[in-house]
Amino acid sequence: MSSTGAPSTTPANPPTAGPGASAPTASQELEVKGLGRLSTGAGLGLAGGIVGVVLPIVFLWLASHNPGGFFTYDTTLVSTIGFLVLAGAVLLLVSLFLYRRGFAVLRKTDGRFALASVLCVIGSIGFLLLLVSAAILVGSSSSLVQCLHRSPTSALSCIRSGQPLGADTGLVGFWLGWLGGVGIVVGLSLAGRRYHNGAVLGGAALYAILLLVLIGPFVGLLTPLPGIDYLLLVTPLFIVLAPGLVLGGARRTLLGAH
Repeated sequence: MSSTGAPSTTPANPPTAGPGASAPTASQELEVKGLGRLSTGAGLGLAGGIVGVVLPIVFLWLASHNPGGFFTYDTTLVSTIGFLVLAGAVLLLVSLFLYRRGFAVLRKTDGRFALASVLCVIGSIGFLLLLVSAAILVGSSSSLVQCLHRSPTSALSCIRSGQPLGADTGLVGFWLGWLGGVGIVVGLSLAGRRYHNGAVLGGAALYAILLLVLIGPFVGLLTPLPGIDYLLLVTPLFIVLAPGLVLGGARRTLLGAH
């Protein structure tokens, strides 16, 4: 690896410990540091996806298809979903921050990680906007409940009618966050190939599929789409599996370095 930051011609390997092993170089220490941040980011991404996406989707699906008790379109359910989205967005924001920090460290050994780092910065701005939108959702639950009773499939239209600033903020935040997801895919693809780690590569592929799948339900918030329920059902699967694979793959690589 040259001091100019040009990509290495061969994939780098984290330092391995053991009898007779040489002391890790500065470059190898950076590799381990970067992988550690990717592992932590994946763990927080897994938690954020469950809290902020999986549970709200499950609650909304139950309220639409099997209403009763807690799962009805009332103030309690909308407020709960708002708080879950808010908490999940915080976790995903921290996850994206750690992904970006991991790519920034690995960029010092391979300049190709620069694009992933920049896209993650853009995504961080998007998640901040989503936090603002979620806070507005929590603060306007009563008007949302009345609108959802009239049109349960037009959630974003209901938000726009009551809180247009919150709806527009959420729209911009979604697409900026989506670009941050592209950065994660780019960075993880580079890391998976660099360390010959199939799990990290698989996680990058699932993140890429997830980005495509998320477009459908998001458009469905704007206007009813046939078959949108099926996309909503598979979204939680990708949200759990993608960071789970990255977490497992990064940890195995790190364990092999000690």
